[in-house]
Order: sequence, then structure tokens, then C-alpha cells
Amino acid sequence: MGVQTRQVLVVIYVITFFSLFSRYNTLKEDPPSSYNNYFEEVVAAGYDPQAYPSYFSTIIEDGKFKDLIRPRSEILSLQRLGTITSTSAKTVNVDNFGATADGTDDTEAFEKAWKEACSSKGAVVLEVPEEKSYLLKPIRFSGPCKSNLTIQIYGTIEASDDRSDYKEDSRHWLTFESVDNLLIEGGGNINGKGKIWWDNSCKINKHLPCKDAPTALTFYKSKNLMVRNLNIQDAQQIHVSFDKCTNVQASSLTVKAPEKSPNTDGIHVTHTQNIQITNCVIGTGDDCISIVSGSKNVQAMDITCGPGHGISIGSLGSGNSKAYVSGVTVDGAKLSGTTNGVRIKTWQGGSGTASNIIFQNIEMNNVSNPIIIDQNYCDRDKSCKEQSSAIQVKNVVYKNIKGTSASEVAIKFDCSENHPCQGIVLQNVNLQEQGDRAAKAICNNVKLSEGEDVFPQCPRP
Repeated sequence: MGVQTRQVLVVIYVITFFSLFSRYNTLKEDPPSSYNNYFEEVVAAGYDPQAYPSYFSTIIEDGKFKDLIRPRSEILSLQRLGTITSTSAKTVNVDNFGATADGTDDTEAFEKAWKEACSSKGAVVLEVPEEKSYLLKPIRFSGPCKSNLTIQIYGTIEASDDRSDYKEDSRHWLTFESVDNLLIEGGGNINGKGKIWWDNSCKINKHLPCKDAPTALTFYKSKNLMVRNLNIQDAQQIHVSFDKCTNVQASSLTVKAPEKSPNTDGIHVTHTQNIQITNCVIGTGDDCISIVSGSKNVQAMDITCGPGHGISIGSLGSGNSKAYVSGVTVDGAKLSGTTNGVRIKTWQGGSGTASNIIFQNIEMNNVSNPIIIDQNYCDRDKSCKEQSSAIQVKNVVYKNIKGTSASEVAIKFDCSENHPCQGIVLQNVNLQEQGDRAAKAICNNVKLSEGEDVFPQCPRP
């Protein structure tokens, strides 16, 4: 083992060891003084003790440390399961409120069913029957509710494709606002029927003005959410968005749209804390998962991505704005044929931080730009002007990432000259250009530690 490799391992284990203390003590109101001493010593040594909150647990696969972190999500799961299995649960069926599923507008029937379910006390199940398709205009399901609600979507919910129906709110189709302790499941389908919106997008037709399009499914200002076992397809724009939510589990979701459909992100996370996204299959015309400002403690595990633009943090800092993202872990992903792999993208002129990020156990198959930090991101037809300020990107680990690159450059760190990327660690990374040709790395303005088991390596200064 080389000296540099040993140094990388020492950095990682020291950081993650103290990270475990950090996570454990967040459960306590008054951490012991010995912990404070550890914290001060580690900071003085130049490390961020909260940099890698789940890294240590992923190394110890069968050990006790991983089990310490798991029960919190399991408790939430058991609480919700207790609600839906209760024999005393009240069932509210949309058909009983006038829904016809015959191609005519069922929005009013869903509004009435929601009012009944949300105003009822105790455990309530709102049911969308199977083998039926319901047409809905934009609708907002607002709380707070008196009940712990479960929505069972067995059938199909389809969007109106008449764009005039969205005059009052062009940004949303199905919205759940201020609804806590909500479970949505059932194996049914949510279809945004987005083609009419894609055809009228300025990204498809350059002669058209750029206008907003609806997000298919939005959760806003809600906490303790479980969204699982659903098929969401052909969104007008973003498929699923969690906005200003807390304590979220999104699992077993299938999200599909054509590769050329514009801005159709699969799962979008904004201003949301404590969210787990697991066992999802996503293929769209934009990011499979996008994580933007205000998001903290985000875990994405067992993700299949492609086609699309990969798994992205950002974009951040557009319009000289402030942005903060921290505590993101992507652990276990398969990306195929995507235009990017795992990406951090920030605009020039922004401020704030993107920090404490882990990408690990990832397989790339014919992926362009498999690993990329782009601090000069510019999603415009005209070039963006150079600016000195930038989002600070720091404490990012890339570990156990293997596969093939569709581009010659497999690793690209294009960081800010004034705010270089800091604390970037690569370990056990092997990316070959498709066809077994040698790929290369481009590394500008980055403070980097990489082991000997990394290919391609950044050029030595």
C-alpha cells in the first residue's frame, strides 16, 4: 500500500469515526464535555467532523454501527403500517362521490372525497379503484387533516392535456400541501400526459417563448411522508417534487418519460430535510434525481437511472443567489446511457456551500461525464459572463465507482479559481472509456486526495 493511499484512508476513517459521534450525540440535548473536546481537536486538525455522516456505517456492512442509524426510519414505517392495517380504518372511495372514470372531468369528485377523508378523525383510507382511469384538472389537496391518511391508488389518474385548464396555476397539477403523516401507495399510475407541453417547450421549438409547465406531483410543506409503489409517467415537467418537506420516504417508484422530453426531472428535492429515496427506477429527459438549495440529509439508495441526465446536486446559485446543500449520500446506483453520471453543478456568481456529500457503490454503463463537478454551469444559448463569486464545494467522497464512460473525459473537476473545490476524495474508482480505451481526467482548481486504486488519475501539477 502506497503512502498516498494510506493518507487517504487515514483521512476518511478519522473523519467518519468522529462523524459517528456527531450523529449519535444529535439524539441528546446536552452532549458530554468529552465530545466537545473531540470536536475542537478535530476542527483544529483541519477536518470537518460532520463531513461524512453515513460513510462509516457503509464500511461496516454487518457491524453494530450501521444498525444504530437504521431504526429511526423503521419506526416511521411501522407507525404508518399500523395505520393502514387497522380494522377500524374508514374507507373513502372516490366513486362514491361522483367519479365516473369515463373520460370526463372527475376533479370535483376527488375534491369532495378529499374533504371527507381529511376532515374525518382516526385512520382513513382514500381509495382510487383499480382498472379505472380518472381525468383530473389541477387540484390541490390541502391540510392539515384530522386523520392519519392513507391514499391507495390502484387505478390510473390522468392529467387534463388542455393547457387552458392550468391558467390559474401553470406550475402544478397534483399538489399535497400541509398534509402530515401521509402514506400514498397502491401500485397504480399517475400520467401527466405531457406531450402537449413538451411540443410547446422552447427547448424543443427555439422559436417559442420559454414558459413554465406543471410539476405532476408536488408535496409542499408536509412532514412524515411515505410515497411508495407507484408508477409516474410523462409529466408535463418535473415528475415528483418534495418542497419544504421533512421526514420523507420515497420508495419503489417507477418514473418514466421519453429521453427527449424537456425538463422532466424524475424526483426533485428542494428545501427538504431527512429524505430517503430507495429502490427506484427512473428514466426521463432530465435528471433522474435533482437535489437543490435548502436540502439536507438526503439519502438515495438502490437507484436505477437512465435515460436522463444522471443524479445531480444543483443547479445551484443561478441569478447570483445563495444556496446550501449538505449531507447527501448516494449509495448504490446503476446508471446507463445517461448524459452525466453523478454531478454537482453550480452557476458563477452564486454563494453558499455544497458540502458533506458521498457518492459510492455506483456502476456506470456507457455514461458521459461519469464524475463531474461543474462550477461554470451555464444552461443558456448564450455564454454566461465570468464572475468571481461561487458556491463553495467541499467534503465530497467518490468511492467504489466503476464502469464505462461514453466520453473521453471520465472525471472532470471544473472548479472555481477563486473558490476551489476542497476536500475531494476518490477511492477505488475505475472508469474506462467505452470500448476499453483509456479515459482521462481533467482537474482544475481542486484540492484532491486520491488513492492508487483510482483510474483515470488527475494530472499531477
